[in-house]
Amino acid sequence: MAAVQVAGAPVCGAREPPPGPGSGFRRLSARLGSLRPADSNSARTEIHLLFDQLISENYSEGGGGVTAEDVSALLVQACRLVHLHQEHLVSKVSQLIHHLLNRLQVIVDEQNLDFLLAYTISAFRQCSSWTHMEILQALSALVYYNGPKCHKYLPDLLGETGILMKLSDPNQSDPDLRRAAVHCMANICLSVPGQPYLDEPYRNVCFQTFLTILQSSKVSGMDDITFCMLLQNALKGLQSLLNGGKMKLTQTEQLGSLLAVLKKYMFHGLPGLNIEMPAVLYPAPLPQYDGRSPVRPEQMEISPSKPIVSKRKKAKGKQKKGHQAEELKEPNGEIGAGAASVLGKLTLHEGSTMGTTYLSAPAGGSEGSGPTARDRASSYLSSSPWKRISSSESDYSDAEGGLQSKMRSYQAKVRQGALACFLSTIKSIEKKVLYGYWSAFVPDTPGIGSPQSVSLMTISLKDPSPKTRACALQVLSAILDGSKQFLSVAEDTSDHKRAFTPFSVTIASSIRELHRCLLLALVAESSSQTLTQIIKCLANLVSNAPYNRLKPNLLTKVWNQIKPYIRHKDVNVRVSSLTLLGAIVSAQAPLPEVQLLLQQPCSSGLSSSSSATSWFGSSDWRREAPYAETLEESADNSVGSSSEPCWLLRLCISIVVLPREDPCSDSDSSCTVGNIYEPSPVRLESLQVLALLVKGYFVMAQGYLMELGEVACRCMEETDPSIQLHGAKLLEELGTGLIQQYKADSTVPLSQRVPVSLVVMFWAMMLNGPLPRALQSSQHPTLQASSCDALSSILPEAFSSLPNDRQILCITLLLGLNHSKNPLVKAAAARALGVYVLFSCLRQDVMFVADTANAILMSLHDKSPNVRAKAAWSLGNLTDTLIVNMEMLGQSFQEEFSGLLLLKMLRSATEASKDKDKVKSNAVRALGNLLHFLQPYHIVKPRFTETIEESIQALISTVLSEATMKVRWNACYALGNVFKNSALPLGTAPWTAQAYSALTSVVKSCKNFKVRIKSATALSIPDKREQYGSVEQYAQIWSALVTALQKSEDTTDFLEFKYCASLRTQICQALIHLLKLASSSDLLCIRDTVEQSGDMVRLYILQYLKSGVEGDDGGSAPSPQERGRMLSEALEHVKGIQEPSGGTAKKVIEAYVEGILTTYASAAEPCVSLL
Repeated sequence: MAAVQVAGAPVCGAREPPPGPGSGFRRLSARLGSLRPADSNSARTEIHLLFDQLISENYSEGGGGVTAEDVSALLVQACRLVHLHQEHLVSKVSQLIHHLLNRLQVIVDEQNLDFLLAYTISAFRQCSSWTHMEILQALSALVYYNGPKCHKYLPDLLGETGILMKLSDPNQSDPDLRRAAVHCMANICLSVPGQPYLDEPYRNVCFQTFLTILQSSKVSGMDDITFCMLLQNALKGLQSLLNGGKMKLTQTEQLGSLLAVLKKYMFHGLPGLNIEMPAVLYPAPLPQYDGRSPVRPEQMEISPSKPIVSKRKKAKGKQKKGHQAEELKEPNGEIGAGAASVLGKLTLHEGSTMGTTYLSAPAGGSEGSGPTARDRASSYLSSSPWKRISSSESDYSDAEGGLQSKMRSYQAKVRQGALACFLSTIKSIEKKVLYGYWSAFVPDTPGIGSPQSVSLMTISLKDPSPKTRACALQVLSAILDGSKQFLSVAEDTSDHKRAFTPFSVTIASSIRELHRCLLLALVAESSSQTLTQIIKCLANLVSNAPYNRLKPNLLTKVWNQIKPYIRHKDVNVRVSSLTLLGAIVSAQAPLPEVQLLLQQPCSSGLSSSSSATSWFGSSDWRREAPYAETLEESADNSVGSSSEPCWLLRLCISIVVLPREDPCSDSDSSCTVGNIYEPSPVRLESLQVLALLVKGYFVMAQGYLMELGEVACRCMEETDPSIQLHGAKLLEELGTGLIQQYKADSTVPLSQRVPVSLVVMFWAMMLNGPLPRALQSSQHPTLQASSCDALSSILPEAFSSLPNDRQILCITLLLGLNHSKNPLVKAAAARALGVYVLFSCLRQDVMFVADTANAILMSLHDKSPNVRAKAAWSLGNLTDTLIVNMEMLGQSFQEEFSGLLLLKMLRSATEASKDKDKVKSNAVRALGNLLHFLQPYHIVKPRFTETIEESIQALISTVLSEATMKVRWNACYALGNVFKNSALPLGTAPWTAQAYSALTSVVKSCKNFKVRIKSATALSIPDKREQYGSVEQYAQIWSALVTALQKSEDTTDFLEFKYCASLRTQICQALIHLLKLASSSDLLCIRDTVEQSGDMVRLYILQYLKSGVEGDDGGSAPSPQERGRMLSEALEHVKGIQEPSGGTAKKVIEAYVEGILTTYASAAEPCVSLL
């Protein structure tokens, strides 16, 4: 005893303070700290007892105030007390390290980690093999999330002769040691985001080790549970490497090998399946090799003599106990899942009507419509081997049954690990690479007589573990997410009768099979969590599938089967069901199939009980207002309303505004006495569905305009900011739908549009309701911004008919919010002002235009790029208004508009043209309009001269810059606007040559044809010869246009070819325009073109004269008759030119143009005779 001195022993009889959090740990730690290394029996016994007490101490949640530093210091002290030859103590201190770090969730700091790693590695090498398991467990706990900090010891662990490399070798005789070594290696691979990762060589070593383990079969002497644990550790290690973000699977062999083992272990231990996978999966559009062992025919036969009813009753009884031990005892899930393949053949094949009684389960069964469907389906099902395994009428003894149950649990965890690893793989590779393996994981319609290939849907339908089924659905959702471009090739609208199956038909078949399998899973599922995943997966599929290229009826099946789940007892199921409905109404809207579905009667697919239909008839929630009496009448008279109300619209309204009938029936714990409405997530999702419905199918929603307006008002009056925000979003969609109806290019007949008088009433209700208050709620900036967007969606024709005080209210609010300190609000207000300045009733008001200009200019200098971008867009709109007023009102408006403000706008726009591209694109548009708007009395003022020069130089540099094509397109357009202002000294000013040089450079060589088109348009705008400058300048422009015509098909981007015809049209118009203005001195360069490139130009000019192709990138071009007249006028102009004596250019050009006109006229004569 003399060798171990205990300091600070309590005095007998002294009162100890009451123990606090962590006091036991600190007391024991103090005792341990007072010990000194010794090798006597008493010392070893004392240390042994202390270690036992530390291990058995009851640590409260969160460690009871024990810090990571305290734990690390204690473990270092413990290791210092134990010599490596004291093997029993080494084993005990290893247990202590493992226990404390795991129990208290401590990650050791780097300094203490060095000492502890050195100790454990030395202990492993020096101590007997019986201690190795405990030492490895301690090592695993130490390296947990510390991999990169272990770099000093990684050669000892992961080097060629490293401890972990030796132990993880397939030849390792002790399976438990091998499993522990792989677990340790997996912990080394864990990394914290933002911190250093494991070095690449070690990452590759670990990856290959894990992959080799998964590729190897179970060795003799290893029991099944240990093998499952080994697989789990390898899968976790792979997942950690992939989650780190640095593991790039660039080699096809490497990725193919990984996917092959993941597919193999996705089905590990799944009853009834025994698949053999190739070593590598290769990307291919066709179904992969599937070496699944055929199922014996007797397993597939239906056995009506075997009673199933009694089992179902027992299963129901168990179901009521809840979800604990779900993986081991959920017979409902097992029976429904395993029967799905048979169920599918009975119910969901094309044209089949069998089983519709349970496919359209009524809403009354919402307390568990999935299980009810399973009960009805059970009479069709045979008893399968995997079903018998989990049966309570097992042939096993209790001990054997417990072992089997444990085994199934471990196998399920392997499947879950493989699926989780696959999910990480999906996130770490490009989607275009992933879709090469589509057919290996996504089901396809089986051929006649061939079995269904195994896929993720096999797990979703047949796996007895609901958690595993949910994992498979998560993976499938990740594959489907962002697959729109890949799936867009699918097409099966016409029956193909070819010797081969096109890829488009293969993908279409896969989409159909996905629908079929997911709907089977929906019917058969009983677990609410898995049910939610199925519906989310369906929503992802619906969002990405190209239904406009597929045969109809797919969405109808989804629509009809999801209806019962809208009233499911689980909140998450209800929310995901509404998400799916939202995906349907937003899929390639408007789809004729969805339009028909929306017109179904309210009661279709739902319970016919009075409680189920009460939501549709109630109007008690409608607000009292001066115009309330007219609401019902306006809804009835409004075009688009039908005898049957849109059931989805009515359903969503009822969920949002009506109290639920059974306020506390939900499975969630958020139910309170004061909460009479549906839970907030359900109401929010309903509002999103309403917004999507209005956006995609406004013609159907317009009959409920006032009612939807009331819903938006009700939402904005609530205290929940999320509900308020979604109410404002709904209002914005309603406003946008009304604007779309009244656009010039609208296809909606005037008689079928919402009357302007009703729109005025709608907005009066909004402005007399909660909208102004929402705009002023500074504590909720997101709501303010959304309300600004809603206010900007007001129909201009309706705004002019609003009472004067309401108009002033709108303008005042927006001008005030433009001063907001919140960038989100300021950006929305600036954009709204840019919308209002285009209103015909406001744009002629000089004071409003001036106030708006000052507000926009203030926002244009904001530090937020988003605010500046919105302000630049609004400035572009405001300058468009200036041009419209100049053309309509003439000089009176120009004289009334402040010259000082105009100068300020010019300077601000010039400065903004040097900003980011999002700002620049509209800044140059504004510059073009402002320079077009200037009058002679502005231009002669000295303070304008320098600013005009800077503005034009800004446009020229933008045309030649490396900015985005939209910016350069706008800059060319802006220079064209500059050329329209005859007061500017175009042709004589120094900037003339630079402007023409920029445009001619772009028209010849820009990669983007839309930019070339705009530059050619700009070159054809000046209407006087002197504006083109000197003879050399004219010749340069002419030659550039001829070269551009010659290169009009030179592009490496096939997307640009569709603009070739428009480009040639614009260049031909520019050449004819230049010919009409040519002087005698210009004829020489024109003659050179005729002699050198006459045939090429003639060909394109004739095409231009004959064709009806649009010019100027979608703008209307002159008709063929007008084009011929323009060329004739150019010929007359050339004939009128006085050429110096001895010149021959005039005659050459005359003969050339006359030849073109003669050819054109002779080609047009047969057409005239036919008429």
